[in-house]
Amino acid sequence: MRRLTKHILWIVLGLTVAACGTLPRGAAIQAEVLKGAEEVEADFAVYPVSKAFLPSLAEWPTTGERQYGWLSHSHGSNAQIIRPGDTLNVVIWDSAENSLLMSPGARSADLSGVRVSESGSIFVPYVGKIRVADRTPDSARELLQRQLESVAPGAQVQLAMAEGRTNSVDIVSGVRTPGNIKMPDQNFSVLAAISAAGGVNEALTNPQVRLVRGHKTYRTSLERLFDNPKLDTRLNGGDQIIVEADRRYFLSLGAAGKESQFEFNRDKVSALDALSIIGGVNDGRANPKGVLILREYPASALNAGERGPRQQRVVFTIDLTTSDGLFSARNFNINSGDLVLATESPLSSVSVVVGLVGSAFGLINLATN
Repeated sequence: MRRLTKHILWIVLGLTVAACGTLPRGAAIQAEVLKGAEEVEADFAVYPVSKAFLPSLAEWPTTGERQYGWLSHSHGSNAQIIRPGDTLNVVIWDSAENSLLMSPGARSADLSGVRVSESGSIFVPYVGKIRVADRTPDSARELLQRQLESVAPGAQVQLAMAEGRTNSVDIVSGVRTPGNIKMPDQNFSVLAAISAAGGVNEALTNPQVRLVRGHKTYRTSLERLFDNPKLDTRLNGGDQIIVEADRRYFLSLGAAGKESQFEFNRDKVSALDALSIIGGVNDGRANPKGVLILREYPASALNAGERGPRQQRVVFTIDLTTSDGLFSARNFNINSGDLVLATESPLSSVSVVVGLVGSAFGLINLATN
C-alpha cells in the first residue's frame, strides 16, 4: 500500500512539472511580447532605447494629444479703451444763465447709463451722435466737450466708464471664483485674470490653460506661463479662459509597482518619471532588462522621406541594468496613451516550479515514512 501511494505521488509530481508551462503569471515575459518582431510580415517594430537612438526619436511625431499652440505676450495701452457695449456716465456742468442743457436753476445735467452702440457712438442732446469707441475715457471726454462748445461755450464734461462684455473676459472653470472679469486696461494678461479670479484650484493636476478667442483655441500649461513671462499673453475683450487638469495619461501593467491609469503630473514625463509614478517594478517578479513602452502611431507618421517608425505599432525596450539604459530612460519622453509594461522575469516561473517540486518531494517523503 505504501509503495502504491509513493508511485501515485510520483505520477502527480510528473504531471505537475509537465503543467508548469502554463503556470499562472501576473505579466508576460519579454520574449513572448517581442516574438515575431524579426519576421518580414511583422506588424510592429522594436527599438531599444539608447543614447544613439534618442536624437532620431526626437524628430518623430508626438502621439496622443492635439497640438493647439499659444500666443506670445504683446503690449497694449495702459488705459481703458471704450468698446461697443460699454456704459458711459456723463455729467455736463454749465454756469451760464438760460443754458440749453440745464433745467432752470440747475448747474449740471446728468446723462447716466449711456450705452455705447454697436457702431461705437452715443447720443447727446443738441449735439447728436458722437463716436467714442476706440478712445480712452479722457479722450472721449475732451471730444464731447469740444462738440458742446457750439451750444454751451462754457460747459465742462465729466465722464466715467463701466466695462461691458467686449471689455471683459470670462473665466469658465478651474479657479476659485469663476465668472466675468472686467479688464482694467489693455495690458490685462492671462495670469492677471487668473489672479483676479482667486487663483487656480489646487486640486488640479498639472493645470492646463485653454484660451478661446473667437473660433480659435490655444492651450499651454500653467507651469510654462510661470517659467516664461513672454508667454503671459495679453487678453482681448470677449476671450474665454478655461483652466483644467492635464487630460494626458499613461497606463502601467505587468510586474509594476501598481497597475493603473496615471495622469501626467508635469509637462514632460520621462520613462524614469513614469516608473517612479507607478511605484517602480516588482523586486520579486520583474525583469529589469525588460521594461517595454508600447505606443501606436498614426498612418501619417510612416510617410516616406520623413523621420518616423517603420510600423504604426512600436515597442520601445528599456534596460534598467546598464548606465546607458538608465540615462536614456531619463531622456525618453512618455506620450499620452503609452503603455508601460514591466515584463516578468523567467526566473519567477522557475522559482514556482522549484517550490512545487520541493513540496511534492516533501509529500512523497511524508507518505513513504
